[in-house]
Amino acid sequence: MIEQEELQTIIPHKGKMLLLSRVIEYNSNDHSIRAEYDVVKDCIFYDPAIDGVPVWVGFEFMAQAISALSGIRSREKGEKPKIGFILSVPAMRMEIPLFKAGSPVEVRVKETDCTDMIYSFDGAAFWEGKKVMEGKLMVIEVSDERFNELTGGVYLR
Repeated sequence: MIEQEELQTIIPHKGKMLLLSRVIEYNSNDHSIRAEYDVVKDCIFYDPAIDGVPVWVGFEFMAQAISALSGIRSREKGEKPKIGFILSVPAMRMEIPLFKAGSPVEVRVKETDCTDMIYSFDGAAFWEGKKVMEGKLMVIEVSDERFNELTGGVYLR
C-alpha cells in the first residue's frame, strides 16, 4: 500500500489537486492499479448543495491513478516521474449522480494499449462496493523539455 505522503513523491498533483488518498495495489507487469480517494468536504470539486462530489469527477480520480502507476514504473526504473495529460475520455458511463462526502471511492485502471507515448486505459470507479462508473481514458506522457515547450513550465498543482 502507498499512502498519500508517499504518493506526493510519484505524482505531480499537490494540495487540493491531489485526488488520491492511497494506492491499494498495483501490478507493473499487468499495467494495472487500484487506488482510493476519501471524499471530503474540502475536496476542490465538493459541492455543498449536493453534499458530495459529482460522479463525473471520477474520471480525474482514474487519471490520477494512471499518474500514480506511471510514477511507480518510473521509480522502479530509477527515473523521475513524467508529466501526463488527458487527451480524451472517449467513453464514460455513470450510474449515480455523486459521491457522498465521508465515503471512499475505489478506482481501478488497466492499460489496454500503448502507441509511442499515448496510452489507453479502461477504468472503473466503485462506491460502497458497487461499480458506479466506467470508461476509457487516453493519456500522453511527455518529457520535461516537451512539457516546458507546451506550457511554459506552468502546471496546476
